Amino acid sequence: MCIGIPMQIVEQREYSALCRGRNGEEMIETLMIGPQPVGTWVLKHLGMARSVISEEEARRIDDALDAVEALARGDADVDIDGLFPDLTQPDRRPGGW
Repeated sequence: MCIGIPMQIVEQREYSALCRGRNGEEMIETLMIGPQPVGTWVLKHLGMARSVISEEEARRIDDALDAVEALARGDADVDIDGLFPDLTQPDRRPGGW
């Protein structure tokens, strides 16, 4: 499975950016999205920023990743409805899909 990780740009360079996310800081390539302002949220996959995302979308993805990690650990008290509201509550889906 391919998973994108939300990261926030801390320092933009010519073709890369220092970003901070759930696993700390790392340098990622920004060739696909071009230079972005500090504070911009991006979705990182395989060391590259694939798209610019909103802070809200970054939070929703991090919530989903928290749920997946908790399930993988075998936690029995995972709040699926709370961590995946866009899947379990149709009125909370972005864009109304």
